[in-house]
Amino acid sequence: MLDGLSSRRDHKADVILLEQNKLTSGSTWHAAGLVGQLRSSASITQVLKYSVDLYRRLDAETGLATGWKMTGCLRLATNQDRWIEYKRLATTAQSFGMEMHLISPSEVKKMWPLMDVSDLVGASWLPTDGQASPSDIAQSLAKGARMHGAKIFEGARVTGFEVDEGRVLAVQTNLGTIACETVINCGGQWARQIGAMANVSVPLQPVKHQYVITEKIGGLASDVATLRDPDRRTYFKEEVGGLVLGGYEPNPIPWTENDVPSDFEFQLFDDDWDHFDQHLGQALARVPALEKTGIKQMINGPESFTPDGNFILGAAPELKNFHVGAGFNAFGIASGGGAGWVLAQWAASGEAPMDLWTVDIRRFSDLHRDRRWVSDRTLEAYGKHYTIGFPHEEYASGRPRIVSPLYERLKKLNACFGSKLGWERPNWFAPKGIKPLDIYSMGRQNWFEAVGAEHRAVREAVGLFDQSSFAKFELRGKDAERGLCWICANDVSKAPGRLTYTQMLNSRGGIECDLTVARLAEDHYYIVTGTGFRTHDFAWIADHIPESLDAKLADVTEEWGTLSLMGPKAREVLSRVTKSSLDFLFGHVREIEIAGYTVRALRITYVGELGWELHMPISAAGEVFDALMAAGGVTSCGYRAIESLRLEKGYRAWGSDITPNDTPFHAGLGWAVKLKSNQPFLGREACEKVSRAPLGKMLAGFTTECEDIVLVGRETILRDGVFAGYLTSGGYGYTVKKPIGYGYVRNADGVSEDYVRAASYELVVASERVRARVHLEPLYDPTNARVKA
Repeated sequence: MLDGLSSRRDHKADVILLEQNKLTSGSTWHAAGLVGQLRSSASITQVLKYSVDLYRRLDAETGLATGWKMTGCLRLATNQDRWIEYKRLATTAQSFGMEMHLISPSEVKKMWPLMDVSDLVGASWLPTDGQASPSDIAQSLAKGARMHGAKIFEGARVTGFEVDEGRVLAVQTNLGTIACETVINCGGQWARQIGAMANVSVPLQPVKHQYVITEKIGGLASDVATLRDPDRRTYFKEEVGGLVLGGYEPNPIPWTENDVPSDFEFQLFDDDWDHFDQHLGQALARVPALEKTGIKQMINGPESFTPDGNFILGAAPELKNFHVGAGFNAFGIASGGGAGWVLAQWAASGEAPMDLWTVDIRRFSDLHRDRRWVSDRTLEAYGKHYTIGFPHEEYASGRPRIVSPLYERLKKLNACFGSKLGWERPNWFAPKGIKPLDIYSMGRQNWFEAVGAEHRAVREAVGLFDQSSFAKFELRGKDAERGLCWICANDVSKAPGRLTYTQMLNSRGGIECDLTVARLAEDHYYIVTGTGFRTHDFAWIADHIPESLDAKLADVTEEWGTLSLMGPKAREVLSRVTKSSLDFLFGHVREIEIAGYTVRALRITYVGELGWELHMPISAAGEVFDALMAAGGVTSCGYRAIESLRLEKGYRAWGSDITPNDTPFHAGLGWAVKLKSNQPFLGREACEKVSRAPLGKMLAGFTTECEDIVLVGRETILRDGVFAGYLTSGGYGYTVKKPIGYGYVRNADGVSEDYVRAASYELVVASERVRARVHLEPLYDPTNARVKA
């Protein structure tokens, strides 16, 4: 029996927290306690800001101190690439409403007199960051939870789950069984194995993380700023007159790929001075006073990290009522307050309260059930914790993992591959004699001209893209139309042979999915979405089609290869390899024959040119590719060319330009919402409200007069010199010969097309203002070769 709780199945309770040992006994008790807020996502920054706001007031609410000190945080730069990174981050902070300053080495010295600043270019200063006592925060949160009715049971270890028809009915523990309506797995480094009990994948890896606590240091102020020195891979914070000193090494040590022992309570690993020595040397160079300072203690404990360095939140795709909050990558205290806030709302309402894609558990796939792969990738991510965040940087570990049948052919064509959800995909093709290798920088990178050549080939002739990694689903059954009509904002009730570009919306009208639906028969739909959204979109569809309907969803991604033939000469090339009629319009799908294989030809484009997505059995992809290349005049192209082409045409990208925070009307996609029909659909009520009221924001395109500016997203938009939003995506248009960005122009009193046009604009790029032009129409229109820049 659970101390006062009956194990009977009819027992009801609001919130129960189960702790297998004692509160804080896992990794919280030995966490360093640094609290930073700025991230590359506006929503995640909001989550972390919530944590800080909570910690500021928590002791007043509960009566238990949290150790919160708003000391501010210094981040040091010792080279120009790092300094440019900070300039970009300062712009991001401005875009997200955070205070951040760029300061000189002399200003750093005044704030931190014990520091050697001789090698500094400068530093960033975030005055609202700080530090806290992780154990004290946990206990204060626990008291607050009890005050609001939650019941906490220590020594209650989860041993299993009772699952029926995709739902958890009860949680089994060493003390009894608890019937439940919702489960939230916040098991820390045990979250992976807790999830496995319910067949839920939680891809994380415990890593040994070390720091030391020094004796008191003369001249060290108690309110000195926390310090991050990423070029030396180290961090510092004041503690009882001394320093906590740790770092993120490029050669981290994993703990175990097997299950973490359940009795690992208030335990540490043996000190590993040989491994930590790399941080000590760097720390002594930065703070010379350490050379004469004793060390009181080394802490060598496990922290759970994830394969991409972002934490894990949300509804598990495997079950209908199982949520996860785990893998906090050593900033669990910084994230904890805000993560709890959004996760509670998510579990209660069934929807994420904002765009949380970067931390959504549905960003993973079955690939992430491979523990060795997860461990290797996680260790690489750990090693990048303090490296410079170059644009377009790729991971190297665990590759190649998933390849299309064209992989070796594309390698011979000098493809430089990137990786998306395990799939190897050609990013660009190097000219003959040039090694296909990315060379990262903060300016234009080495692939710039090569991508330009691919871009021009598509605009002037024809390009061929291997997009076999597209996620592909089939929905079959007599109620397939009815099910899709409910979850699609656009009208998908068209006759067989038609395809529809559509969004799927949440109850707020926000865009959850952005995809193409092709109707192959009365009871058969073929759905195509982006590679990285495979798990997310499949789960969204499966969760929102009413269970009573005869509509069966299947993932057929690996069954179909995809080749996109795009450009003004696409019809000419395609006619050379097929005898089938190509006389069908945009937005239609037909079966044609190429190289003896039946191919689904979808007349659609994401690059703004005449073209077809050609879907064939994946085993036939090689022969179809060979036939198209042999037709002559075809250039193999990669994903970076797709990005530049879509920017010119104004096509939106989900996860950046359009998100669950944005409705189609804000994004200029109101034409794809079936409000004029009588069809009910998820999000309709919210869309009706938005369509009748003044818009608070409107997506617009921007070009800069300076042609060598690098836009990557999050640059601040200034309208008549006043903050008006920030870019959601950025790149370069080789036809218009201009940098291009997209972003929402915002105004609480309403935004119209006239409002957007009736102003002058600047973009703040790496903390410098650049003149810009605003555009509400595509920059490129192939129907009349119109170019606007």
